[in-house]
Amino acid sequence: MKRIFVIMMVGLTVASCSDSNDVAGEEGGQASAFEADYIGKAVGNFSADEWYPGGLLGTTDNVTAGCYEDEAPAVTQQGLDAEFNLGETFFERNFNSATAPFNGLGPASLRRSCIDCHPGYGHGKRQTSYKSQFGNGYLLAIYHPVDGQNSNDGPYISEVTGMPQTQASYPFLPPLDEDQIRISWHEVTAMESGLPMEFEDGEKYSLIYPEVYIPTTAFNTKPQPENIAVRLESTIGIMGTGLLDAITEDDLREQYRQEAKYVELNPSMWDKDANDFASTAWYTLADGQKAVKRFTYALTRASLQDGAGANAIWNITNVTRSDRPKLYTTTAWADKMAETPSVIEAIKNDQLSPYFADGTDDGIADAVRNLLSPATNQFDNPWYRFEAEMSDYNYYAFLVWHRGLSIPRARNLQDPVVQQGKKVFKEIGCATCHRPSWTTGEDNYWAPAIIGSRPLPKYPKQTIYPYSDMIQHKLSMKNDIHASWCRTTPLWGRGLSLVNTGAEDRLHDCRARNEIEAIMWHGYSKDSQAYESTLKFYHLSKSDRDAVVKFLRAI
Repeated sequence: MKRIFVIMMVGLTVASCSDSNDVAGEEGGQASAFEADYIGKAVGNFSADEWYPGGLLGTTDNVTAGCYEDEAPAVTQQGLDAEFNLGETFFERNFNSATAPFNGLGPASLRRSCIDCHPGYGHGKRQTSYKSQFGNGYLLAIYHPVDGQNSNDGPYISEVTGMPQTQASYPFLPPLDEDQIRISWHEVTAMESGLPMEFEDGEKYSLIYPEVYIPTTAFNTKPQPENIAVRLESTIGIMGTGLLDAITEDDLREQYRQEAKYVELNPSMWDKDANDFASTAWYTLADGQKAVKRFTYALTRASLQDGAGANAIWNITNVTRSDRPKLYTTTAWADKMAETPSVIEAIKNDQLSPYFADGTDDGIADAVRNLLSPATNQFDNPWYRFEAEMSDYNYYAFLVWHRGLSIPRARNLQDPVVQQGKKVFKEIGCATCHRPSWTTGEDNYWAPAIIGSRPLPKYPKQTIYPYSDMIQHKLSMKNDIHASWCRTTPLWGRGLSLVNTGAEDRLHDCRARNEIEAIMWHGYSKDSQAYESTLKFYHLSKSDRDAVVKFLRAI
């Protein structure tokens, strides 16, 4: 954990400022006293509170390497530092099969730790091969394409989990053999929209996109899937997500209503005729309460406490807890392992194995099939009664950490170039989807029953600047995201990606290597809901394009 800096003590650690084209200041580092004269004050077209994108309760003044890891001021104010620090260890440490409190890895898993997918707490890094290693934030979306070829749409295959696992504990084989996965990157030779691949002043840009091939032999399942397509989805930065959880459903509804007047929204989220959320926009929480989906690219989760991170500590590692007594596996994998000779033989030679049963081939196979099944309660079954691998208190600490992550303050807002970038960003329409600000509600968050009455960090009545409308849109890119709809990713803090993670890859599969590429992908097709804004960006002068980039790195 990195030490948090008190927000209002602006003379301590601040970002460097520059009136030149040098962007070191946006990427983090020690500030000059010049910028300190402006922090926390209205300057140009920026209000005073825009220096603090997470509000006073959610912003860290640290903008150096490691700032993504900082706890929010709300954590300290509520006396939750000890829980935050404990929870952080469950994000950063590798899980294993036996040694507490980081035990429980497997029998099938995606990674050994959360931080493997979120290097430096940020966006995953672009990969040229698929290995379960640090920095690889890719999840594989494997599905049956509706056109039978390579369309973006189609149901997930059932033979492996929705987030396919490529690791397994001995003696099992991984559901998917990652050594057989092939990722290839291709250059775009022409934009489908007809936009030239150089700007009007002659500056060129290039775009790349991935294709993924997985042969049938890579699946250790029974049966093996056929007629599949694959897309990559990378993790995004996790800082500041507790603030997004504090946005009210009424405000989300109003945002949908405003945008629905001008653009077609995902019908699974918005009922155009009723002018309200669709029935499928509601997520049923563990206690039966319903909440509007707001997290993940696909908008599959509602409350952060039942969101991607809260679930990932279970399904990425397969670490059980009292409210997660079943494994994240598939019947197809369990059936295959139950008839794999090497698995049966290894268990037969280990009488202490929980899968040993009566020691016969049939008895071992029956235990394997049932204990690996996603339907079996690991704590209460006829074959072997395991114990919960993560305690309720440790899970509570993890939730404190997750909800307590801050967002770094903005940098260089006094720079006239950054101010021009903000102006142009709004003028060409980017701020329509990348909505600059929200005001949080009372933040009466939902929490799972297992944490009892223990408190979590709260962010009531904060003006925040995530630069996201929290709504899905279609960009119609080459080899686009699975299901075609993608939630607008918050832009806050992204200018500090390089100093925190060592990479600057953007978009859902890391296809964009910089801001220009990310923007131009929005205009790959005229069907993109962001095409008109991209067209306006294309026609900008180089100085205005550079100003937009500098603005993006400053917020």
